[in-house]
Amino acid sequence: MSEAARTVEALLFLSPDPLSVAELAQAAQLGEPQVREALATLAERYPAGERGIVLRELAGGHTFASDPASEDAARRLLSRPRTATLSPAQAETLAIVAYLQPVSRPEITRIRGVSTDSATITLLERGLIEEAGRSEFGAVLFRTSTLFLKLFGLGSLDQLPDVSQWDPTPEEQTQLRERLLRAGDARGGNAAPPGADAPDEPAESLARTGD
Repeated sequence: MSEAARTVEALLFLSPDPLSVAELAQAAQLGEPQVREALATLAERYPAGERGIVLRELAGGHTFASDPASEDAARRLLSRPRTATLSPAQAETLAIVAYLQPVSRPEITRIRGVSTDSATITLLERGLIEEAGRSEFGAVLFRTSTLFLKLFGLGSLDQLPDVSQWDPTPEEQTQLRERLLRAGDARGGNAAPPGADAPDEPAESLARTGD
C-alpha cells in the first residue's frame, strides 16, 4: 500500500466525522487525484462483507464504519458505562501526583492553594491514584496507579511529558514559582501547613454523552 493510502487510512481512522476529498488532501498535503487513488486502494482493502471494517461514503465524505453484521456486538460494547472525564480540579490534582509522587494531600493542597479533598477522593474511587504509605509526619502518600498508565497510554512514568517543554507566560511563571517555593519550604518543615483557603470543586459526574 502506498504512503498516500496509509496516510489517508490514518486520517479516516482518527476522524470521528466523514472527511471530504478536499479535507483529506489538505491534511495530507496531497493532490485530490492522489487522494482519490488512495481511497480506491482502501476500498479494495476494506470490501463490504469480508472484514469487520468497511469504507463508506457518508454526508459528502468518507469514513470507516463497522460491518453491519457486527451491529449487535457493537451495541453491547457501546452500552457499557463510559469513563467520566476529569474536572479541572481533578486533572490538576492528578498532574501534581503524577509529577511529585509519592505526595501527601496537605502537599497537594499547598501547591493548589485550595482544599484537594474531594478531587483526591474521586481519583481514588476511579482507581487513577492509590495509597503509597505514609510520610514521616503520618500523612497518607499517594502515587499514580497502573490504570493511570493504561488510560494515558504510558509504558512507564518515564514517558510523562517533560515539564520544560511548556512555555508559561511571565505571570504564570511567577505564580508557579511562588507556589513551588511555598510548597518546598513547607515540605522542608519551614512552614506549617495552611488550612483550606477555599472549597474544592465538587466531585461532580462529568460523563460525556453524544461525543
